Amino acid sequence: MKINEVAKLTGVTVRTLHYYDEIGLLPPSEITDTGYRLYDEAALETLQQILFFRELDFSLSEIKGIMANPAFDKVEVLSRHKKLLIKKRERLDGLIELVNKIIKGEKTLSFKEFDMTEIEKYKKEYAAEVKERWGETEAYSEAESKTQSYGKEQWQKINKEGADILKAFADNRDKAPDSVEIQALVKQWQDFITSRFYNCTNEILSCLGVMYVGDERFKENIDKNGTGTAEFISKAIEIYCTK
Repeated sequence: MKINEVAKLTGVTVRTLHYYDEIGLLPPSEITDTGYRLYDEAALETLQQILFFRELDFSLSEIKGIMANPAFDKVEVLSRHKKLLIKKRERLDGLIELVNKIIKGEKTLSFKEFDMTEIEKYKKEYAAEVKERWGETEAYSEAESKTQSYGKEQWQKINKEGADILKAFADNRDKAPDSVEIQALVKQWQDFITSRFYNCTNEILSCLGVMYVGDERFKENIDKNGTGTAEFISKAIEIYCTK
């Protein structure tokens, strides 16, 4: 899907999508030879998650750090967000009922339907829990510090570096995941994350390996290099981290 089509579908302006790309929050899935930015289903899911967090007034840097956390649980976050949406719906239902009464000629001076206290309280509690569990980590702080100065050209270079390593994994799937060549690629991947984002310890790398096959968003993106690539990398990481 082209960037203007994404803008039309989501209501997010093309300018905003360009900015998300520049700061590394939502790079396009592909840039064609003619310069068109293309977004696949996984990218749209990421954008959807970003918009959920924006409703909670998270800054873009906070969203980026939270979603980069290996322990980030998308399903749990969506479950909590669903509860917030239900509370908003209940408030709207109350307002609609109040409007209907007034239209029918009933005299009512009720104002409880306008009350946002419960919703705002839940939003604050929800936001605080998300930040505590996935936002305030050493890796997040380090990633925020390193990436805030990255410009568009640097992000393009970094994205290419990462893509080249993933392609190397895909091109060598005929080798055993515990082979010298593949284990060297795992080390290269770990070093890439450390140099560009945050100190990728074996513990963090192990969590990433699990996420690559456990989160469909990551699995689909990695498997663009070839079906089974995500599982292959995950197995290689598991071997690497248990040596």
